[in-house]
Amino acid sequence: MNVPRQTSRDLRNESRFEVLHALFALGPSTRQEISRRTGLSPATVATLVTQFLAEGVLRIATVEQNTVGRPYERLTIDPDRGRILGIDVAETYVDATVYDVTLQPLAQHQVALDEHESGPAYVVDGIVRAVDAAVGADGIKRDQIIGAGVSMPGQVRPDAGVSVFAPNWDWHDVTIEALLAERLGLPVYVDNPLKAVALSELWFGVGRVTKSMAVVNLGTGVGAGIVIDRSLLRGEANNAGEWGHTLLQLDGRRCRCGRLGCVEAYLGVQGLQTTLSEIDQDHAALREPQQRGFVDAVADGLARGDSALDELARRTSHYLAASLGDLVNLLNIAHITLTGWTTAALGDWLIPAVRAELPDHVLPGSLPNLTVEASRVPGNPVALGMAAFSLERFLGTLGLASPASIPSPGRRLRSPV
Repeated sequence: MNVPRQTSRDLRNESRFEVLHALFALGPSTRQEISRRTGLSPATVATLVTQFLAEGVLRIATVEQNTVGRPYERLTIDPDRGRILGIDVAETYVDATVYDVTLQPLAQHQVALDEHESGPAYVVDGIVRAVDAAVGADGIKRDQIIGAGVSMPGQVRPDAGVSVFAPNWDWHDVTIEALLAERLGLPVYVDNPLKAVALSELWFGVGRVTKSMAVVNLGTGVGAGIVIDRSLLRGEANNAGEWGHTLLQLDGRRCRCGRLGCVEAYLGVQGLQTTLSEIDQDHAALREPQQRGFVDAVADGLARGDSALDELARRTSHYLAASLGDLVNLLNIAHITLTGWTTAALGDWLIPAVRAELPDHVLPGSLPNLTVEASRVPGNPVALGMAAFSLERFLGTLGLASPASIPSPGRRLRSPV
């Protein structure tokens, strides 16, 4: 594969983003503390901080006096530099969150989508309604918004702004970025939710203590955002992480992608519904018309000790342990984080069982220090990750971006964050 060489400009820009990452992790910090955190020289940090201050991205938080010597400044990201939209679009909802430049949430609104209605015009209208409601809250002005990051389900080419394939919607090559930019009147960046959850976990979750991880999203669909040595794995066409469409059962259940035996056919919500119908085809939870209602009914029944749902949790954790074991054996990662609304509802039952069974599926050499846990990233990690991508793109307009993170139009996709 012909991967472009990094230029000296690329390296300078990545150093700039290391400074920003340090401030996200440390909070208000001195130049010396930033230097220690990033490994950059004090002279380099001083130069980069001067550039950030000139662009209004940073401000001086406090000036403190040593007992001896000159006073020193603590620097912080200026939250009022602008507002950023992070938008999570799924088959059943649109969640729009407004963040400041420190990526603290300011307002949020969710719009339900009819999972049986999927035309581009319908979905775009739902996104616009969610954005309008979120932006209208708390006195946020439209002209304060510096960009919108939008996560779309399925295969997405962010360098072209195109939804290549969304199987549940039967979308093919929809120019979603252009459609949204026209309706919203804002700079728009689109990507896949797996990349978004990986970036949010890298910046605000276990990425602060580990360099490599898989962030496994469980919901209508399933997949894995993968980070290796602090680099986001994208692949040749941004499709890395489609773990939900790897094989769990040869000639097994029909997946919505058209193949047989995919992980998603067992661990996506429709897969859970199929498993429960095999256990008890007349169970009351199966009469829930919406997927979220079904998952909530399962969680309520598990809390009451429903025997059929106990068996559903047992089989599902077995499928999940086997599938995660394959992921660990392939990548030799030591940290798996589970996220998504199915994890939020059922994680208390699934995760302990998965931990207990994983040794049966993982090579012994990969077991030491292997950790499986629910994500601790606050709020909606997909929306947060998309806001972070949008922030990077905005900084690119100031000449401050990390170009290895976001593919730009006309450039091949690259993997480092």
